[in-house]
Amino acid sequence: MAHVQDVTVEPVIDRPNLGGRGSKPGSRRGSGSFTLSTGQTLAYHTRTQNEEDLPHATKKTMADYLRKYESLFTLTPQRMRMIVEAFKETLDKGLKENDQIVPMIPTFVFGWPTGNEKGDYLAVDLGGTNLRVCLVTLEGGGKFELTQAKYRLTEEQKQEDGQKLFDFCAECLGVFIKTQLDEEISKIEPGQELPLGFTFSYPSEQERIDHGRLMRWTKGFGAPNTEGRDVAAMFRESLQKLNLPVNITALINDTTGTLIASSYVTPGTKIGCIFGTGCNAAYMEKIGNIGKMNHLNLPPDQEMAINCEWGAFDSFEHEHLPRTKYDIIVDETSNKPGGQAFEKLISGRYLGEILRLVICELIDEGVLFLGQETYKLEKPYAFDTAFLSLMESDPTDELLMIIGIFTHFFAIETTLAERQFFRALARLVGRRAARLSACGIAAIVSKTGCLDEGCLVGADGSLYNKYPKFPDRIHEGLTDIFGEKGKKIVTHHAEDGSGVGSAIIAAMTKIRKDKGLFMQC
Repeated sequence: MAHVQDVTVEPVIDRPNLGGRGSKPGSRRGSGSFTLSTGQTLAYHTRTQNEEDLPHATKKTMADYLRKYESLFTLTPQRMRMIVEAFKETLDKGLKENDQIVPMIPTFVFGWPTGNEKGDYLAVDLGGTNLRVCLVTLEGGGKFELTQAKYRLTEEQKQEDGQKLFDFCAECLGVFIKTQLDEEISKIEPGQELPLGFTFSYPSEQERIDHGRLMRWTKGFGAPNTEGRDVAAMFRESLQKLNLPVNITALINDTTGTLIASSYVTPGTKIGCIFGTGCNAAYMEKIGNIGKMNHLNLPPDQEMAINCEWGAFDSFEHEHLPRTKYDIIVDETSNKPGGQAFEKLISGRYLGEILRLVICELIDEGVLFLGQETYKLEKPYAFDTAFLSLMESDPTDELLMIIGIFTHFFAIETTLAERQFFRALARLVGRRAARLSACGIAAIVSKTGCLDEGCLVGADGSLYNKYPKFPDRIHEGLTDIFGEKGKKIVTHHAEDGSGVGSAIIAAMTKIRKDKGLFMQC
């Protein structure tokens, strides 16, 4: 049983040129732009008619444009199979060699949970939006109890000094212990510490389970003085400042936690995936297949969880993924240009922005919203991916939810033809994301040889859980790639990887080390 406590007029400048023709000075078309001597681009909007009689695109116009976008955003089965083959090669390369685009990070999580792990464990999850602190009681038999608190992360905290970020994590953990574990803490003997699993879901290179050097920030983080450093050591320093009786037993990625937690509750789960603000996958690999670990002389038949960090697939070279000009703008204006190429096509952080850029292009071309103020739509990332979800799930004939989105957030009037177009466009962007996600799953399935027997895939994240038909579209994509055999690959809602999974891995690590196994790891 889980107890959840939540402690938790702009001008347009430098909008990227999408190739629209814009308005000439003096035009009564309604919107356009001009360039100042400084090089800045300013948008202007001219109201030519009364609000009651605004010009709108016709149904035929919208249908013509929809055909254009269908050709841009539709993935054929043949193209998907080509992506899968390139994906497999990239995964293999990451296992053999260090410093690859998709790093295939060994996690030092050895084998699967038995389902009988027991005890109380703390978990701290530094996510993309919230910091979460959990107490997980493992009861055995695949059962657990969870108590948690969430603390909102501000955009400023994501960009300020890294040690300050970990100080905040330690302070929140201290508050949680004080409010939730005061009685348990009083029973702790001097020198005794509570085991903690630290979920740090950013690409980190590990040499052992309780250590991790941050390779690069993702998900909009940019905290300086952190990349290249051991984040577990930084967190320990913050814990020591507060004299908290806590021992970081394991540093894990949320996707690895998803894999382990899902296996704990649903044996037979072979792959763990996250489809949310970011995207990633984890699976078990025999150590003998991990060429870059040969120097450790570990048993070749022993399995170890691999954190793929597959969001970086096809980064920088851009040879395999079907990027549109809108995807290229998203990439070039991001805080990591060229990087995280796969993630930028499928993660919840970017889908709304892709749709916004299409709408802005149509505004520039004089197709949409003539005579209306559109400056609110001109702001980058103003169109949340949650809007796409609402647009696709609108059950009303008049598409009233879409009316609400455009009037409430952007003060724009729409016609039924325009709303139908927006919903169809959202469907194209969302479906492409799901089908590309299926390509990643298919690459791991093909690589591990589990297609014939089939396997379960534990999936989590806001896209998978909340975006309409996202799981169905993944399954459709797997069938398009593998034929009828693809139906044997079944995704299911994963267990809480960043909380419960982190605690289970902390328990597995304690049991392993108590037995004296792989102590150097």
